[in-house]
Amino acid sequence: MSSDEKKVVLDPDMEKDMPAPLADAIRAGSIDQKILEHSHDADEAMKAFIGREGTVIELDEATNKRLLRRIDWNLMPIMCVVYGLNYLDKTTISYASIMGIKTDIGLVNDDYQWLGSMFYFGYLAWEYPTNRLLQRLPLGKYSAINIMLWGATLSCFAAVNNYSGAIAVRFFLGVFESAVTPGFALFTSQWYTKKEQGTRTGIWFSFNGFAQIFGGLVAYGIARGTAIHGSSIEPWKIIFLVTGLLTVVIGIIFLFTMPDNQMNARWLSKEDRLLAIERVRINQQGIGNKHFKMYQLKEALTDPLTWAFVFYALVADIPNGGISNFFSQLITSFGYTAEQSLLYGTPGGVVEIVMLIVCGYLGDKTRNRILVATSGLWISILGMLLIVCLPLSNSNGRLGGYYLTQASPTPFVAFLSLISTNVAGYTKKTTVAALYLIGYCVGNIIGPQTFRPKDAPRYVPAEITIICCWGVCLVDMFFIYFYCKKQNKKKAEMRAHPDYVKLENQEWLDLTDRENPEFIYTL
Repeated sequence: MSSDEKKVVLDPDMEKDMPAPLADAIRAGSIDQKILEHSHDADEAMKAFIGREGTVIELDEATNKRLLRRIDWNLMPIMCVVYGLNYLDKTTISYASIMGIKTDIGLVNDDYQWLGSMFYFGYLAWEYPTNRLLQRLPLGKYSAINIMLWGATLSCFAAVNNYSGAIAVRFFLGVFESAVTPGFALFTSQWYTKKEQGTRTGIWFSFNGFAQIFGGLVAYGIARGTAIHGSSIEPWKIIFLVTGLLTVVIGIIFLFTMPDNQMNARWLSKEDRLLAIERVRINQQGIGNKHFKMYQLKEALTDPLTWAFVFYALVADIPNGGISNFFSQLITSFGYTAEQSLLYGTPGGVVEIVMLIVCGYLGDKTRNRILVATSGLWISILGMLLIVCLPLSNSNGRLGGYYLTQASPTPFVAFLSLISTNVAGYTKKTTVAALYLIGYCVGNIIGPQTFRPKDAPRYVPAEITIICCWGVCLVDMFFIYFYCKKQNKKKAEMRAHPDYVKLENQEWLDLTDRENPEFIYTL
């Protein structure tokens, strides 16, 4: 080594959490070249800048706001409607459960519990393959095809006349819906900056609440209408046809309106497409990379943050799986009629909407999504305690407790947005998203099994299980918060080193969050 060459000495604690190629690059003082070699191919965004090397692209505040408004108006409405249908379509069975489906198709013992779980077996089986396809295929078009297929599958429920047929429909419904949540997380990270992602994820996910209100009103209207005027087909079949065919129509609209990325957005001019990419440069993540990278898969599997996310999804969705499939029956256990339960379940959707939007906004505003999101679990625990502890005679108090439990999705949504924000490298991001939703599936499979027929009508063991799960989730949330804070401190030390060099267009090299020193974890 010549006398003018520098060799960097790394702190051992810092180095042990750093990918080996990056550590070698920093020690050698050649981080730019090593990163290029390690990345081996760049993000799709790099194509937009071919021929513009060295050109400074100015993006003033007024232009940025104009682009954000245009992006919001073209993306958010269709994403919100689709995600609402995503929730409505998989929970339609809860309405059908008190509209005659159990008797008509001969459900006995724990058959209904297994119908609730079977959706998530399909989701689980196809989650990782669909994430790979989301990476390899055009994002907008692949998502649209899945939306249309799940709508058609749901409509087929109207033709079911036995338990076996119902099991098959629920399984394939899970297969086709498995693309939506990870796909929407990718859309959000692709189009929005880190400080915008929490709010937008909260908005489109809040349409679960709108769907709960809409579904309850539609089911109540069908139940009342058929009771008064009669019907040639069973009421529960009508609700499957209405929601399924509506989803197919929305899927067709999605196909023609949702771009795969900024580069083929028809509602943006060529110059605005470039600016739309430039505005997300700050994310240090790019807009997509179609090449599978084994080293990013390995990094995802060895990153403690990955498994903290997965653990949360698994434990938090045990309560979700139980409540989402049994909320109509839970409300009837408070002393209300079947028709009343369809109507009285709708205010729970309002609680979910308010919590998701408010916490999403406050999380971005305070730059502290994790701690803000814990409020959803504290409120939900209080709600479940009211259900367990209040006497059976206090129907209104127990119903109010159920409404409070609808704040529980708040942390799940916060972490979904954090996977968009805090996981970089396209292969790594899709892998972590897949694992997170696999945990979600397993939790939702377990959840309905906690509501055992022998525990009806109070289901106390299931309710106590839910409280315990939410308590464990709070511990996991605090671990993620402090882990991200520690990693940010280490990265700041790396950037402050006198021999650190930032490469031009480093943001578009498809680097992972751990190997990119410029990457800052959002709390």
